[in-house]
Parts: sequence; C-alpha cells; structure tokens
Amino acid sequence: MNCPILLFAAGLGTRMGDLVKDRPKPLVQVGGKALIDHALALTNVPGVGQRVVNIHYQADKLKQHLKDRPITFSDETDSLRETGGGLRHALPLLGGSPVITMNTDAIWRGPNPISIILDAWTDNMEALLLIVPKEQVSGHLGKGDFTQDQQGGLHRGPGDIYTGLQIIRTETLANVKETAFSMNMIWDQMAARGGLFGLQYPGDWCDVGQPSSIPLAEALLDV
Repeated sequence: MNCPILLFAAGLGTRMGDLVKDRPKPLVQVGGKALIDHALALTNVPGVGQRVVNIHYQADKLKQHLKDRPITFSDETDSLRETGGGLRHALPLLGGSPVITMNTDAIWRGPNPISIILDAWTDNMEALLLIVPKEQVSGHLGKGDFTQDQQGGLHRGPGDIYTGLQIIRTETLANVKETAFSMNMIWDQMAARGGLFGLQYPGDWCDVGQPSSIPLAEALLDV
C-alpha cells in the first residue's frame, strides 16, 4: 500500500503563548529542530506516498521553511476547518483513500510510528488510530481518550491517549454538511459501525502542546 499523508500544521497554537507570536507552531524548535521537521522525518519510510501539509496561521513562513521539500500545501488561510474539515479540504491533493493523517506537535521515542501503523492496517478497518498508554506519555494534559476491546475496537472513555496519528478511509467525510468539523464526528460514526480500531504504540510519546512540554520532549531526544 502506498498511502498519502496529511500533516496537520494549520492550528493557531495558542497554548504556546509567546513562542508563536512570530512563527506558526510547527516551526517551534525542539532540540534545535522545528516540530514540522521532526514529523516529516518520520514520513521517510516505505508505504508513504504524497505528502501534504495544511497551512493557515503565518502560512508564508511555513511555506518558506519547506520550499525545497517535495510537499504540496493545502491552503486554509481563508478559514480554519478543524481536523475533519481540513482533511476533506485536502482530499483533491491526497488523491486516494485510505490516507494517513498526523499531528505535527509530538515527539516520539521508539520504532517509527508510521511504519507500525501501516504494517497493522487491514481492509476491514475504517480507521486505525495509534494510541499510547498513559505511563508512556509526557506533556499531555488529558485524562485519556479511548478504551479498547479484545478485537482491537475503540470506544470512548478515559484510557489510552490518541497520539495524533491514524490511517482513515475518507468516504464518510462526504456526508458532513459543515465546512469546519472535528474528526471526532467521523470517528463516532465509524465506532457505531464497528469500524474504528486502535493500535498501541510500544515506545514513548510527548505531546508538545505548551512551552512546559519542550524540555520533556527534549528529554526523549536525549538533548
């Protein structure tokens, strides 16, 4: 399977405070390297096809930073569309289903998460979310997102944490009338049909959502 990937880079990053006054969040540095560069490095594995980055806040700076990379930009400078809307907006550039989507504000320590999720994908899945147990998480403020049944199906409730990486079939997106909508709406429909699955990441994961997370992320990188 050669799967296109959308990297979410359009958010305002307001929890980063002064760090995003002069740059978009994906250009915030961790260990001397921009978050977007950490994310893109993970895409250099077999099975990843077209790379698309969506942009909104301080979009020109992100485009300049990535100008020499083989990347297509999904322009959301007119209006933020949230995760679900952002994916649907990018579909003409991605050119297929299923697709990988990945947040760009995380640091990983362990095996390549994209390789792991590609290897685990099967045709009976509508979406496969990479999740991680709380004890392998740093920098995250939430109580957990999903529990998992014995068949690998995901259900809402405090438990494992969603890492921001998934493979998802995109056909359900066409049924949403709103322009801006969360991926949660799509996941709930898939879960009701028994098509939402999870895979546990065996390494460590840091959510770089606020300035206090940066030293925690750098600890994973041994910086």
